[in-house]
Amino acid sequence: MSDARETTTRSILITGCSSGIGHAAAHALVARGWRVFATARAEADVARLLEEGLEALPLDLVSSASIEATVETVRERTGGRLTALFNNGAYGQPGAVEDLSREVLRAQLETNLLGTHELTTRVLPMMRAQGHGRIVQNSSVLGLAALPYRGAYVCSKFALEGLTDTLRMELEGSGIHVSLIEPGPIISRFRENAYRAFQAHIDTTHSAHAATYRKVEARLAGSDSGGGFSLGPEAVVKKLVHALENQRPRPRYAVTLPTHMFTVLKRILSTGGMDRVLLRSTRDERE
Repeated sequence: MSDARETTTRSILITGCSSGIGHAAAHALVARGWRVFATARAEADVARLLEEGLEALPLDLVSSASIEATVETVRERTGGRLTALFNNGAYGQPGAVEDLSREVLRAQLETNLLGTHELTTRVLPMMRAQGHGRIVQNSSVLGLAALPYRGAYVCSKFALEGLTDTLRMELEGSGIHVSLIEPGPIISRFRENAYRAFQAHIDTTHSAHAATYRKVEARLAGSDSGGGFSLGPEAVVKKLVHALENQRPRPRYAVTLPTHMFTVLKRILSTGGMDRVLLRSTRDERE
């Protein structure tokens, strides 16, 4: 049976709500009158979100069955109508490109790209049927500029941006708007989760990058300073609100100074010049 709240309330499905940006977005949008379906992978996190008063659902982006079940639940609860989707769920796999196994790279893409893509395609029929919708993809500064020892994450975000740009053009005239948010360093548990992925999947002992990895590991285990440029998740939420509620949402929203800076520099510098800037920005990690 559908829920009568849908007829008067804007609704949104958000991935990755256990902490950080997703968690902040879920609570902020509820406060703005949205009906929020807040999702998380772990049962304990779903239970905690429910205790916080959120309408929480389990969702594992690596599982087609989980994606299908969640979308069906949302469809049933809303009578087949969904205003928006915020694809926020993701993680970062650190490591030099030459140390990334096929399996590790596949796992990164399953969550950050393929699961996100499948979820998007499953909600699009609802949006097409109602003649409107908003899809917001949480990308990264690393979706426009590559940095050393972040190749798997860079790969996933570059691919997400290309897929999203194409989707936006294909949905022109449908009433469905597509936006990308490109955060730089945001205070969250992202680094903590990346550190676990690094420890689990990278053989630091036998790598040609063993010496550098000692500094990489120290950075991952340390505080999330972002070089002094970190902002709180509310900075992303501010852009998300514009993408969801403004009559003319932008295709892209840059968040934090590094994102703005790298966006401009990429337009004016040669590839070699941009490489030098990016290498210099991470010099302390390698020397």
